[in-house]
Amino acid sequence: MDTASRVRDLVVPEIQAAGAELYDVELSGGLLRITIDRPGGVDLEVIGTVTRAVSRLLDDADPIAGEYTLEVTSPGLERPLRTPEHFERAVGDTVTVKTRPGVDGDRRIKGVIVSTDDQTFTVRLDGSEATRTIAYGDVERARTVFEWGPAPKPGKGSKPGARSKSPKSAPEKKAATS
Repeated sequence: MDTASRVRDLVVPEIQAAGAELYDVELSGGLLRITIDRPGGVDLEVIGTVTRAVSRLLDDADPIAGEYTLEVTSPGLERPLRTPEHFERAVGDTVTVKTRPGVDGDRRIKGVIVSTDDQTFTVRLDGSEATRTIAYGDVERARTVFEWGPAPKPGKGSKPGARSKSPKSAPEKKAATS
């Protein structure tokens, strides 16, 4: 069992006790990144609680040789997709995918994940009804794409720093006296 898997098995109960779920464990160089999530997202209180609990647990169990920095974080709006479970959760979401060199087709694609299975996922390509099925092992990097709401229409609303205009009043007419 690799180090990330040992850490994963060790920390899951602590994360669940804090009302969250483990999204990912990544050990790269001297950084151990534990990504957590929960419905509605995680806040700083949950991240702090998990950080303290996991830090104590890792100090006691010592599953990582050498020094490392622990980072507990949320997956954010644009979530990395690394496991079949991540892709399954992202069905219906817009994603960008970069395939490994040598994989047939365009290396960079963007579209909506329409289905997944144990070995592959299918993306409906942006701007068309065409789909592409990709094996998880052929992915170099993938993430969800946060899409902002529609842009305001030109001329609508006020610009920062603009003066507000008051309605013009009609000129007063003086009554003629004779």
